[in-house]
Amino acid sequence: MRLTTPPHTSQQTSPLASAGLRRPRSSRRATPASRSWRRPGLLAAEIALLALLLTASSAHAETTVVLALVRTLDDVLNNIRGWIMGILALVATVFLTVGGLRYLVADGPGEVEKAKQSFKSAGIGYGLAALAPIVVDILRGFVGA
Repeated sequence: MRLTTPPHTSQQTSPLASAGLRRPRSSRRATPASRSWRRPGLLAAEIALLALLLTASSAHAETTVVLALVRTLDDVLNNIRGWIMGILALVATVFLTVGGLRYLVADGPGEVEKAKQSFKSAGIGYGLAALAPIVVDILRGFVGA
């Protein structure tokens, strides 16, 4: 089936008319609010990512030679505590960020529930990071330090 232009249109030929097609009747242009792919939350996430990338700087460290890092077992356990707390806080911060982004761009109740679950996971991670000194104290009691 071939669509043609009505006889009462102007005599100018357009690429659509030369191909035997008509223009759509709606002459309205798409407004930014009608675009479903552009959400305020997504825009905020893009702006935050851009700001993070623009403010990042490279780190320059001096090279040092260390022969012995720790002298006692207590120092080793303190280092373990620091690493555990740092890793747990980092993972919890990632979950908090993912949950915030999911909440900003959530389409329906299922997406909101996923965001809330990410927030709960972040809370558990921060709680475990806060409990890391207690776990190291228990480990210190086992090894007799």
